[in-house]
Amino acid sequence: MESCFRLSFFLILISRQYMSLQKLLEENKSVILSRWFNSIVETYPADTRQFLRSKKNQFDNPVTHRISSGIEGIFSQILNKDKEKDVSPFLDKVIRVRAVQDFAPSQAVAFIFDLKRLVREELGEPIRQGELLKEFHRFEEEIDKMGLLALDIYMKCREEIYELRVNEVKRSVSRLVERANKICGIPEKEGDPEVCSTDN
Repeated sequence: MESCFRLSFFLILISRQYMSLQKLLEENKSVILSRWFNSIVETYPADTRQFLRSKKNQFDNPVTHRISSGIEGIFSQILNKDKEKDVSPFLDKVIRVRAVQDFAPSQAVAFIFDLKRLVREELGEPIRQGELLKEFHRFEEEIDKMGLLALDIYMKCREEIYELRVNEVKRSVSRLVERANKICGIPEKEGDPEVCSTDN
């Protein structure tokens, strides 16, 4: 009986020694995602942090839902061996939220690179024991590529926001001109808005 127990324990040690990094990430997915979410939340002011942690329901707290589903999709894509699949939609979920807030570009996409630190802290020992440093370096390279893609997405989101604001200003000016013309009794002329003169 004791010899069987020793053999089973030995087999477990052997299997862990040769466990791939992907397997380690899969086994620790929930812990890593939880820490990743919390690290993102910590970048916000205290009152916002409390709100983001309060509910994760899609309808009660859509921002938290977008962040949670976004990072889960990113992580699943990292584990996915099919590299042809596009990670952009998942990056967009998180970055679009941060693009409308008061973050510098480097701050907005820093959460991607933070994943390397979290995995290193959580799985550093088994990575070293299992001689998985080469795999981990390839993992870090994948994260770096995602970081560059995240920056592209952020800049695109900022351009869209800028265009929306410019269009809103144009609409506001147009409404003001129309109102001024009505007050002055000036008929509308297409392409040639006028305002009444204040001169006596």
